[in-house]
Amino acid sequence: MVSNASPASRPKTAAKTASPGRPKDLGKRAAILEAAKRLFSNEGFNGASMDQIAAEAGVSKLTVYSHFGDKEALFSAAVRAKCEEMLPDDLFAQELKGPLRAQLKVIANAFFALVSSDEAISTQRMMMALGQADDPLRKLFWEAGPQRTHDAFAAFLQSRVEAGELQIPDVSRAAEQFFSLIKGEMHGRMICGLCAKPSRGDVATHIEATVDMFLRAYAVR
Repeated sequence: MVSNASPASRPKTAAKTASPGRPKDLGKRAAILEAAKRLFSNEGFNGASMDQIAAEAGVSKLTVYSHFGDKEALFSAAVRAKCEEMLPDDLFAQELKGPLRAQLKVIANAFFALVSSDEAISTQRMMMALGQADDPLRKLFWEAGPQRTHDAFAAFLQSRVEAGELQIPDVSRAAEQFFSLIKGEMHGRMICGLCAKPSRGDVATHIEATVDMFLRAYAVR
């Protein structure tokens, strides 16, 4: 069960960081992030302790604090790492190959795979279960995951507007619409535990229809 304890009420010793100048061990950092992704997903933010994460990563708790400063910073980094793993920044690069429709399908498939993954479903349920005192944690999650993805896709859309391929008066709103359409009812039902992950064929049909709808709204006429 997720606790309603506020991040502000947690021990401030976690906020200490190592002195600058000494290079960090990138292998240990990667191990900590992998452990954090698993434990935050399985146990929730309050259920996963820094001791557990350190033990899972095979490092000392001091090493965890040295790399990430505090639990909130580690959570934010873990969310960002999971998003970058499944929806890398270069996915939105202008070098995406093929016609615009094909590029949008690639992005849509990667996004749906991310939001429908077991880790993402668990994390979103955790966010919904938090109390009002944990609002700062929700903000950390939003900025590390959904906001990053939104901003990158909005920049992608803007580049296509400037190239004359799309006609969009508000690219930020269009980015919101695209991702909301891609999630669709399937994602909401998964969050509520009403259905299992859809088949590959169902996802493909859903994404084809959604990308076509988006292009009907914003393709240059």
